[in-house]
Amino acid sequence: MKNKFVKWLSLPYAFWSIAFIIIPLIMVFYFGLTDKTGKFTFANILSISLPVHFKSLLIALLLSFISTVICLLLSYPLAMILSSLNSKNNKLMILIFVLPMWMNFLLRTLAWQTLLENEGVINTILRTIHLPALKIINTPYAIIFGMIYNFLPFMVLPIYNVLCKIDKNLLNAARDLGANEIQTFLKVTLPLSVPGIISGITMVFVPALTTFVISDLLGGSKILLIGNVIEQEFTLNSNWHLGSGLSIVLMLFIIISMIITAIFDKDGEGSAL
Repeated sequence: MKNKFVKWLSLPYAFWSIAFIIIPLIMVFYFGLTDKTGKFTFANILSISLPVHFKSLLIALLLSFISTVICLLLSYPLAMILSSLNSKNNKLMILIFVLPMWMNFLLRTLAWQTLLENEGVINTILRTIHLPALKIINTPYAIIFGMIYNFLPFMVLPIYNVLCKIDKNLLNAARDLGANEIQTFLKVTLPLSVPGIISGITMVFVPALTTFVISDLLGGSKILLIGNVIEQEFTLNSNWHLGSGLSIVLMLFIIISMIITAIFDKDGEGSAL
């Protein structure tokens, strides 16, 4: 009786998965592997080798990689600080850190546009104190800033989660055996936090690679990432076949990221909060 009740409870999730995950994926593969006449073809996928598409993919990979590395360098020390706080302060700091994520993604990006534009807040302050203005908006640097700001929490939280689970007795044992703080970190803390690092890298790199809103708003549509190309194929050119074919190429990167995460985070330590 209990099993039947549980099965009934799973029906809404099953309906949601079929309607918004499985069916859209089937449509993407159908359009991506056919031409306008409905014939099977790999031309849409192979179009990634065209100079304009390949260049946008390389730029997206480069900016995503830089953003992911910076997020990791910023997140690890922050996660260590948060994990060392007592329970009360810990929860408060996590709440403060996660609070901006409750705001709409588009609004957060627009806020950075207001900050970085030529007559924006940052340049106004610089001019007030008689310093030269910065030309950041509509450059790759602005896109990287937007990626870091929007995706930083996705790096912090998995690492923080893993660090909180590390048995403090292991750290004390390492110190008792003569290891200093650096040795304890390199030999104990860092290896045990690898699942969180891998999970965080995946959760930052994948959305950074596929984004098009950030590059549209902060790049001024002057810097085309592969996400922008796909979005334009669907919305401007109405070429669902080419857009779907390029989407399949991006899916390969997502699948590779999922495989790497599964290898290094078998127990899901870096994903559960």
